[in-house]
Amino acid sequence: MSKQTTPSDTAEPSSGDLTGTPLEGKAPPAEPPPWKPSPAQVHRFKTVEELADAAARRFVETAKRAVEKNNRFVVVLSGGTTPAPLYRLLADAPYRDQVPWDRSFFVFGDERCVPPDDEASNYRMVHDTLLAPLEIPDQRVLRMKGEQVPADAARRYQVRLGDLFLNQPRRHFDLVLLGIGADGHTASLFPGTAALKESERWVVANEVPQLGVWRLTLTLPALNSARRVIFMAAGEAKAQAVAEAFGGVEHDPPHPCERVAPFHARRDVLIELEAASRIPAPRRAEKDPRSAKTADGAEEKP
Repeated sequence: MSKQTTPSDTAEPSSGDLTGTPLEGKAPPAEPPPWKPSPAQVHRFKTVEELADAAARRFVETAKRAVEKNNRFVVVLSGGTTPAPLYRLLADAPYRDQVPWDRSFFVFGDERCVPPDDEASNYRMVHDTLLAPLEIPDQRVLRMKGEQVPADAARRYQVRLGDLFLNQPRRHFDLVLLGIGADGHTASLFPGTAALKESERWVVANEVPQLGVWRLTLTLPALNSARRVIFMAAGEAKAQAVAEAFGGVEHDPPHPCERVAPFHARRDVLIELEAASRIPAPRRAEKDPRSAKTADGAEEKP
């Protein structure tokens, strides 16, 4: 069973504490934006393997484009079980040879408050499936230090993100990979938690009462800085949240995952069939009962 780190100091940093100040530059608000974001593109796949392959192709495409434009690629990685097949694909041929790894930087979307070698650690999963096989240097991996006091770890990660974007004209992630929880959470932005209200800082320690734990997580301002977002979901347990967030099923309030909606950024939702099982079938246009088709296809009015 994982050992949970608990905060010994949960006080917010003072306004004079540099490590607690937000990143410079404008960030989208945490509240649902006043504009209408680009609609999410939902793609369904028969198996998790097909889903992972589709995500890998998009990963390669986005990485190449970012390096061509900015000479580097900054990606936010997701933890959990769903992205593991994607990471294994990327670490092996043919995708291994298609990504400019020497120009890539890796950020984490969230982390459990456990040591990096703990089985529950997001870093451990990503390290074992992607970073170690590719021999990615540590200096290009921004690990969230879940073994530290959560509030302190969040402040330090805020500083590391500031360093990552130092001298950059704009502070954007090129790609953000995210999962979708059964309750609609993404990263460690759980329904009803304080992190959802954060409008300035890009990373916080977030108490999750429903799980009885603390997590480190990027916030909505950070995730909404993305140039491209790819959600991945598999399993019937996610089906209702997926249907509500991206399938048009009415619900209130909005799920955390659907509040990740960068302006002018592409959002792909890659789901296998079980996760897509509760998305309503498209409605067919109703036929005018006053008209009928003749044998040659012409309309015949009664």
